[in-house]
Amino acid sequence: MTTPTALDKNRIHQPRNEKRNLGITHHRASASRRRSGLPWLVLVLCLTVVFVAGLPSMLADSHGAEGKVIDLSLLVAPEYPVTWPTMPIYQFNHYLRIGPVSAYNVDILTMDPNTGTQIDVPPHSIPRPGLDLPNAGPLGLAFMDQIPAWQFAGEACVIDVRELRDKGANGHSSLVLKKHILAWEKKHRPLRFGDVVLFYSGYSDAYFKAFPAGRRFVADPVQGVTPAWPDPAPEAMDYIGSRGVMAAGTDSPSMGPIPDLAEPSHYAGLKHGMLWTESGTGYGQLPPTGAFYCMLGAKLVDSPTASARAFAIVGGPARQLIESVRNKHAVDLSVRMARGLPLSSPGRGAGNLRQPFLPIDIAYNPVTGAQNQTHTMDGHSGTHLVPPAYALPPEGFDNKTYASEVQEWLAEYEEKYGPRGASDVTTEKVPVSQTSGWARAISVKSLVGGTKSKSWPASPEITVAAIQKYEKDNGELNAGEIVIFHSGHSDAKCDDAEKADGCMADPLNGKSEGWPAPGPDAIMYLAEKGIRCVATDGPTLGGVEPKRSLMTYWALGSKGMVGVEYLTNVGALPEKSYFLFAAPKVRGGHGGPGRAIALY
Repeated sequence: MTTPTALDKNRIHQPRNEKRNLGITHHRASASRRRSGLPWLVLVLCLTVVFVAGLPSMLADSHGAEGKVIDLSLLVAPEYPVTWPTMPIYQFNHYLRIGPVSAYNVDILTMDPNTGTQIDVPPHSIPRPGLDLPNAGPLGLAFMDQIPAWQFAGEACVIDVRELRDKGANGHSSLVLKKHILAWEKKHRPLRFGDVVLFYSGYSDAYFKAFPAGRRFVADPVQGVTPAWPDPAPEAMDYIGSRGVMAAGTDSPSMGPIPDLAEPSHYAGLKHGMLWTESGTGYGQLPPTGAFYCMLGAKLVDSPTASARAFAIVGGPARQLIESVRNKHAVDLSVRMARGLPLSSPGRGAGNLRQPFLPIDIAYNPVTGAQNQTHTMDGHSGTHLVPPAYALPPEGFDNKTYASEVQEWLAEYEEKYGPRGASDVTTEKVPVSQTSGWARAISVKSLVGGTKSKSWPASPEITVAAIQKYEKDNGELNAGEIVIFHSGHSDAKCDDAEKADGCMADPLNGKSEGWPAPGPDAIMYLAEKGIRCVATDGPTLGGVEPKRSLMTYWALGSKGMVGVEYLTNVGALPEKSYFLFAAPKVRGGHGGPGRAIALY
């Protein structure tokens, strides 16, 4: 794999070059006018054309080197209309709380993959090959775990269809037609591969509210008592697919017009291999073109949908990221999620396990001949987020509430590192900007095998010295970069149900060495460097030894840092890449299964 220069960090200020080019154009035009007597008015018109052509780039650069990250996702909470009204309701169980039984806050999520902002992929409407059903074919196997990483992103092309909102009869969607897309292309530019078409009606902005007002979002239109949302007619979906567009999005609850065209519109786009976001929001914050758009959902095996997080980057690296997508330069860094795989902690000994990942059949889909599923899982299942409130208690917490052993650990920690602190920063409060940035993958493979069996359970410690050695060889870490520890642990041991114990259970129970993990000293050092997100391809950043693990999480939380745990395929990252991770916007969550990718 070669590393292209599209994401060379030193080229992030390209628009400044365009400003210099503009000055050169002005100078040459002035010289030409003096020589040829070009009329002043014509000169002004020429300069205006040049200026306007360069304006989007200059505006994009106004957001700075890091760009502006815009969250385009709905809040996931039980009192909001986050599920389809005929499907099981979303359930959230904060079943372990910091106190005498647990040093951590831990949740169980029960989520239909169509919860909140979500992704549809081709098997949503296309049956598997070999089934005696209409439209069956190879795209019926393009489930969430099979979608290439580049397809989750692209250049946002925002088509304003607000004029259509609330124009349908009760229970009916007004239709986005091919003519609306052609008009947008005439005004802006032709659609092409690498674009993400976003239908902006403002529907979710207006109607996504807590119940009972929230019934207006989905339930009332489905019941036929209010107009439904605007959505593309089949001809419109087929047209954007014919243009090579492989991703789209809508700020309505579904990409399907009701009551009769939902399935035809779905198939019209999915037959091209497209995927899309449903229940997006805030599209009015984006320019018509030029923003980088991304939608990330968990790597669910055999699932035609996934709850997701959608966001955009305006300015900064947006142009380079879009170019990477057009060239399909992307790496998937997420573990697969399926029954039987080691996706959540089995705990030490008996009776200390976290909630296993369980797919549950809920309804037969006659279109695809498959069962729709919901999933019950621990909040730290698969590739997941670790927010500060995972290990930090809320303000006013009495430390004497801890188990006596944990109180002793806390006294030792605070004597060396200072106050542990408190936090209410749960999943929905972690900005996507904190889990996205230029990646710095630090190999810690040399640490594997560095402990002796008599000391197990133990993980080799990633020390400050190990990080400084990396910096000496590769350049110092910079504020805002994403540090990724690469041990290869998940690649070797965590994608085989028959070898599941070797991933977490055996290391936790002292039957094998644990995965390399940073101690609190390393976290404090990274915090001083301005690092705000630390990731690992081990199942946890804390390792397998309880005391040191808890101190590592206290250090992360006390510095306002977040973790991304259980990556895989980190060895495929080129020298320069941009890391993107997001989890569904679960209110009050102390983790969240998501998707990590990198563009280069």
